[in-house]
Order: sequence, then C-alpha cells, then structure tokens
Amino acid sequence: MKLTILILALVLFSNAAMAQRTSPPSKAELAQITERGRQLAQYDVAAWYATDAVVATKPEEGLVKRYIAKKEGDGWTVMFGRLNDAGDKFLIAFEATQGATPKEFTVKKNNPAKEDTGFFLSAAKAIDTSLAEFKGEERTYNVAVLPAPSNQFHVYVIPAQTKENVFPLGGDVRYLVSADGSKIIEKRQLHKAIIDFSFPPDNTPAAGYHIAVLDDIPEDTDVFHVLSRRPSVPQYVGTKQYVFLIATDGTVNYLMTMEEFRKKKSN
Repeated sequence: MKLTILILALVLFSNAAMAQRTSPPSKAELAQITERGRQLAQYDVAAWYATDAVVATKPEEGLVKRYIAKKEGDGWTVMFGRLNDAGDKFLIAFEATQGATPKEFTVKKNNPAKEDTGFFLSAAKAIDTSLAEFKGEERTYNVAVLPAPSNQFHVYVIPAQTKENVFPLGGDVRYLVSADGSKIIEKRQLHKAIIDFSFPPDNTPAAGYHIAVLDDIPEDTDVFHVLSRRPSVPQYVGTKQYVFLIATDGTVNYLMTMEEFRKKKSN
C-alpha cells in the first residue's frame, strides 16, 4: 500500500544565505534538537495547565504580567508575577507546582509577593529583551524561556494555537540571551512563513511533510509541532540537501539526501 503523506506548502525563504553543510548533521546534533523540542513541548503543557489552575483562583488584576516555567527534577514549577518598577526583582504572586501528572497543578498564593533576584528575574528580563526585538504578524504568540549553556537563556517566540485542531507551524524565532537577561547574543530565525496546519476531518494521513530552507536541519519547533498536534503522526522535513523524519516521540532521524528522496519519489 502506498504511504499517504500530507504535503505542507511551507516555503521558508530568508534574505540571508542558507548555511551550507558539507555532510549531514551528526546524531549528537540531532539529539540536541530533539531534547530542546521536547523541553519546549513540556514547557507549553506546564504553562497551559498551570495557567488554568491560577485563573481558577481568580487573581487580582495587576498581580501577573508574566509566567515562567522551570523544570525541577521530573516536574515543572510555573511562577506567575511581574518585574518591580526598578526591574531588579521578579515579584512572584503565584507558584504552580506540577503533581502526579502533567495536567495536575497545585497553586500557592504569595501575599505579599515573593521577591526573586535569581533565575526567574533573569528569565523575565530575557523575555522582555527578546520581545523588544521581535517583529511578528498581527496574531497571538507564546513565549518560552529555557536554560542554555553558560547560564544563558534560550527564548522562543512561537505563534500560539488559538483554534481547536489548528496547529500553527513557522514564523518563529529563538534568541540566545545573556545570563543576566539584558543582551541578545544570537538570533536564530527558525522559520519565516506561518502555516496554520490542520488534518482533513475525514482523513488522517500517515505522516506530514514540509520543506525548510533556512538551514539543512530540522528546528526545535519542528519537534515541538509534532509533539503538540493531534492526532499524533510523524513529520518528514526536507531541506535543500537532506530529508529527516521526526517520530511521534520527537526523535529526529536523518533518512537520506534530497537527491535520493527525489529518485525514490519518482519511481
């Protein structure tokens, strides 16, 4: 039986020249993409259910302007609060702690707000620094901040899902921000165009497929997309030189060169 593949017309052009590779990425590099994508997906789930738990407490207006999730062991803690006027403290109004499952969160209200001058302060500043640079479309975006090497931060700005069963892919950026949250060290445009992806209501394909041209590797948010959308199916990612498959558990696998792929497709 012929494998059914849903083709996404995701053309991701950039004014900058695509990074040229002379060989496929190593297993170690692909494993790092897999891990960052999994962390993003977990962050998104934690933020979603923690927010529901905090909203249920009917918080007073003005207490929360930012949420920041952090993985603690096997679970996640999400802090809700705001920077103080001086910008030297993050005032934590609510702490949401994950329970036995990713969907369970207990909420602790801090009155007065707990003052943080460590991770959450720097992460909040990293988010503000990144958003000040980001130029997106007229739509809602989500922001995630994850630890990066050398105590720095990766800040992701990703189009938010606003409709049930419609999953946006593309139009996202990853910033590398300094340890104090004040300086952008590197900006990586992950994709340019945005496709609002949805499965046909009467036909779930065996896999999805999209073309990426900004680099010859899949991106962290490609993994995030596969882990987040429903129903769960793998995704083929084609670049100028190579073809990859992202499994439903987020694992990124190198398959073959694009030349080999085209030959197989024509047979």
